[in-house]
Formats: sequence, structure tokens, C-alpha cells
Amino acid sequence: MELNNKTLLKIGISIFILFLLFTYWSGISTFLIKFIAISSPIIIGLIIAYILNILMSFYEKHIKKANRIICLILSILTLLVIIFAVLALLIPELISSIKLIAERFPIALSNITEILKKYDLPSKDYSSLISNFDLKSKVNQIISVLTSGITNIFGVVFSVFSGIVTIFLSFMFALYVLNGKDKLKSQSKRVLKAYLPSKVYEKILYTLNVLDESFHSYIVGQCTEAIILGSLCAIGMMVLRLPYALMIGSLIALTALIPIAGAYIGGFLGAFMIFTVSPIKALIFIIFLIILQQVEGNLIYPRVVGSALGLPGLWVLAAVTIGGGLLGIIGMLIAVPITATVYKIIKADVNKREQLKILQN
Repeated sequence: MELNNKTLLKIGISIFILFLLFTYWSGISTFLIKFIAISSPIIIGLIIAYILNILMSFYEKHIKKANRIICLILSILTLLVIIFAVLALLIPELISSIKLIAERFPIALSNITEILKKYDLPSKDYSSLISNFDLKSKVNQIISVLTSGITNIFGVVFSVFSGIVTIFLSFMFALYVLNGKDKLKSQSKRVLKAYLPSKVYEKILYTLNVLDESFHSYIVGQCTEAIILGSLCAIGMMVLRLPYALMIGSLIALTALIPIAGAYIGGFLGAFMIFTVSPIKALIFIIFLIILQQVEGNLIYPRVVGSALGLPGLWVLAAVTIGGGLLGIIGMLIAVPITATVYKIIKADVNKREQLKILQN
């Protein structure tokens, strides 16, 4: 690369921008946090619009005579039916299981104590501490702490109202985006093409297309895989005559949306609920879930999600680990498709460079 005036100017501007970032990073980060908080309805609305657009594109593709408004209404109804179906399965069973846990928790602790005593694992003092654990008193203490901490009821009401308003504005923004998505897409392309060099424009367009393809494939594949895993879990539990089959199957399907670690989180909660009924059945459930996870990890996931993303398992694990460490569950959800996008772009660039070297030689 020749060090002409134009190149030197670019280097100088880049160094100056980096200097400003390092010098005023605390102020910049504070501004970004405030900006994200203010624009949260727009950000949430864009996320809702993207998810609804997947369903909307499906209806537009398969129902050719239907106009956009009908496809949009069908997409909203489909999403609402899915949400209400999951909640209808989870909430009643979850309430009853919480009540059951509160009633049977001392019995479960007693069972643990007997098992530990049988193998001489804990000391006598530790066993008596477990045996004398009073769940109701602890729950009452937590409730009293929470109650005493609420000093301003108007602040709580305002927070709830603000959340409802944010969700409403986000949903309305999503509807406007979806209704005029073709016009917005065309306008965005025109603006980018007008102000950017053609090569930069093509690269940005290519990156956005790959990113959209990765997120679309990931969402569809992950939801399909979660439904399959939850259904197999519920059916298997019914065959084995384990309690809470539908609830735990729905819970496994819901937590399976988190790649790799999600099903284990749901499995731990399910095993604890079953343990309050029967420790033996809880052990059977754990063994069954481990076998199901092996089948799912080796047969279902690679075909449903892995093949769609084209991302090796090593990079999926790395993306989930880093994303979870940075942004928690949200980081786990978005890290995989972002990593898949970077992987595809680098892979395509490497292949292109290798072909150019072969042609040059």
C-alpha cells in the first residue's frame, strides 16, 4: 500500500478516533447506555418486527392471494397462539408444583439426609441442620424483606405503567416497520448507495444479507429443535410414567432456545420437581434426559440447526461461552448467529483469496 496523502490522512483520522475513544470511554459508555434506554421501544420494536417477519414471509410465500395486512394479522395471531399455548401449559402446572415443593420440601430434605447418613457422608451436625430446615419460615422472612423494601408504591405503579407503554410503543413501531418494509428497504439501499463508494456499499449489503440469513436460519432451526426436543421429552416421560410430563416437556422446549446449556437448565428444574415426588423417578428422569440429549446433540441438532448455520460445534460452544459471559442469556442467544455470520464471511474471503492465488500461479 502506497503511503500517499490520502492514506496518511485515513491513518491519522483512525488514530485520532481511537485516542478519543480511549480518553473519553467512560463518558461515551454512559451516553450509549442512556441512548439505548431512551430508544428501547425502537430496539424492542425492531426485534419484534424481525421475529414477526419470519412468520409473515412464510405466509406471503405460501398464501399468494393474501395481501400484506392479512399475512401480518396471521403472523401476530400465530405468535400469540404460541405464547398463550406455552403459558397455558406452564403456569397452572408451575403453580401447583411450587405448592407441592413447599409442602414436600422437608420430606425431600429428609430423604437427602437419610441417603447421606447411609453412606456416612456428612457430619451429624450438618445432618441435623438439614433436617431442621424450615422452608415456611424462610419464605416468610423473604416476603417480609421484600414487603419492607417497597417504600414507594407509586414508583412501582409508575414502573409497571412505563413498561406497558414501552411494550405498546414497540409493538406499534413493529407494525409500521412490517407494513412498509419494502419501502424502508429500498430507501435504505438508496441512501447507502448515494453516500458510500460502490465497493463499500456491496460489502455492507453482502454482510447484512449474510447476517439476516444466519439469524433467520438460527431462529427457525432453534425453535424447530426446541419443539422436537420438548415433544420427545414429554412423550418419553409419559411412556416411563414420570410426573409433570407436559409441564417439564414445555419447560425443556422453552429453555432449549438457549443453545447447548438450555436443556440442562430445564432438566435440572424438572429433576428437582420430580424429586419432591420420588427420588427414584428423578434419577430415572436424569438418565432419560442424558440419553435424549445425546440423541438430540448427535442426530437432531446438527441436521436442524448446525446444517442451516454451517457453523462447527467448536465455534458454537465458544460463541455461547463468550456471549454468555458478556451479556448473559441474551448474549447466548445472539452470539451463535453473529459468529456464524463472521465464520461465513471469513470462509468466503479465504476461498476467494485461495482461488486468486491459484489463478496467479
